[in-house]
Formats: sequence, C-alpha cells, structure tokens
Amino acid sequence: MHLRDLEYFAAVAEHKNLRRAAGVLDLSQPALSKSLRRLEKSMETKLVKRTPKGVELTDVGSALLVHARRLRLLLDDVGREVADLKRGRAGHLRIGAAPPFVEFPVTPACTALMQASSKVTLSIAMGGNEVLLPALRKGELDVIVSGIPANPYENLVQERLFDDAFAVYASAGHRLVGRKRVTFADLARERWALTAPNTLAYHLLHQLFEEEGLPPPTIAMETASILPKIDLVASTDVLGFTARRLVRGAATRFRLAELRVKGLPRIRTVGVSYRREAYLSPVARGFIETLTSTARKTAAGLAQLPIE
Repeated sequence: MHLRDLEYFAAVAEHKNLRRAAGVLDLSQPALSKSLRRLEKSMETKLVKRTPKGVELTDVGSALLVHARRLRLLLDDVGREVADLKRGRAGHLRIGAAPPFVEFPVTPACTALMQASSKVTLSIAMGGNEVLLPALRKGELDVIVSGIPANPYENLVQERLFDDAFAVYASAGHRLVGRKRVTFADLARERWALTAPNTLAYHLLHQLFEEEGLPPPTIAMETASILPKIDLVASTDVLGFTARRLVRGAATRFRLAELRVKGLPRIRTVGVSYRREAYLSPVARGFIETLTSTARKTAAGLAQLPIE
C-alpha cells in the first residue's frame, strides 16, 4: 500500500467524483483511476462503486476513509514538528475563537506571545463551536478558545480558563436600571440586541424566557459583532444579553449598566481546546500557558469591579 494512493483515495471519497478529484489533485483521470485500482488490489476488495453521478464508497471504503483521514492528520503533525525543530521558537499558530473571547483573553495572549518571539505568526478564525470544533478535529486549527462543557468532548483536551457569567445590560439611563430587582415579565416588554441565532447567548436567553412561560424576546438587532450591539444598547432603550465581563469592561466608555435580574447571572465555563493525540508545537504550548496566565489574572481583576 502506498501513502500517495491513500491520499488520492481520500480525495475521491470527499469529492465523490473522479473527474473533480483529479482536478483538485492536478492528475489525469486515468492516472487517478490507476492509483485507485492499485489500492483496491492491495486491499483485495472494492473500495468504491460507480454511480450515474460519480462514485460511492463501499462499507470497506468508508472504514478506510476514517483511517486515511487520521493518517493525513498524523503526517501533517509530523511535518509541522520537523519544521518546528528546525526553527526553534518560530512557527505559525492557527487559533479559533468565539467572538466574545477575541478581545479577552485571546488578544492579550497573542500580543504577549509575539512580544516574546518576533518569528511567530498567527491566524485567528472566529465562529461558534459548531464551526470551530469540526475545524479543530480536521486539523485546520491548532487550538480554540470557546465555551466548554462539564465533560470534555471525545478526543479533545479542554482546559478551563475562567467562568463567564451572562447578564442583561442597558444604557445607564434606562428606566429599569434603578430597580433593585427586575423580573423576566419586565424584560418581556423590552426589545433586544442579540448575537446570531446559532450562539449560546441567543439560545440561553430564549431558554430563560421559555422557562418563565413567556413568548420569545422581541429582537431589534441580530449581529455577530459585539460593538454594534453595545453601541445600540448605549444609545437607545434596547437591552442586551452577553458576558458580564464585557459589560463591565465597556461600562464606563459606553455608559452601560447591568440590570439586577432575578435568576441571573447564568454561568458558563470558558476554556482552551486542542486535539488529544495531536502534535502541540512549542508556539502552541507557549500560547496556552500565556492564555491561562492572562485569563486568570484579568478575570480576577474584573471580578472586583462593581456591577453598576
């Protein structure tokens, strides 16, 4: 069995079409067909079957694809480790981050890492766990910073950084700010600026309304960007729902205040995740160490800030 034949087989499996796979691999279709036949001969079984639209995997082919993908990740890791050994502390780190954690703790950790070594390069992809976790598992990202569950996902290492509390916030002049206690019945009369529907904050607020037997919140704005939400809340009577640390960090600049809502805050754990069996480069290890230190120091400082 040749490694290149496995690589070509994986491309055929992923594209489900010999012609498209050959184009991606920059091979002629006859050459790709020859490689596929050679692999089937070495396995002594059929791996694909022809269909009017292209090809489909047999049961053996589907099982082999799982191992081929693992092997591809392993070879990528080997290549990166060899390159890192040649360069020392230099290297490229691919970071994934949920939007609420880009400003903190990812940005200060990245700054500290690059101050320590001018040869480090970084790329940061933003998204929710539904985007970041598959990219991490496929080896497209080295580490991600996001909300993590109580029990780690399979084949991942997930290290706790800090606990994040969700809270409702408003402009400092909002009529609800002065109340000692705000109920969800009060909140049901208001309009909201929220994150996109595929985010934890969005789902959590809808869940809280449902638990109270209330209709879904009335949404004035949906956006993945934090700044437009904060700006709208600070300038109008619209309410927001996000991490308490973001409200406290922006309270003075935007004149925001947290509402004292019965049943809040709700807590989630924020952590850094990486593949359990993957090669972790010196740059990645340095980033995680810096991230952990930065997160704990800053989170402790934010916890001392007043609510209003």
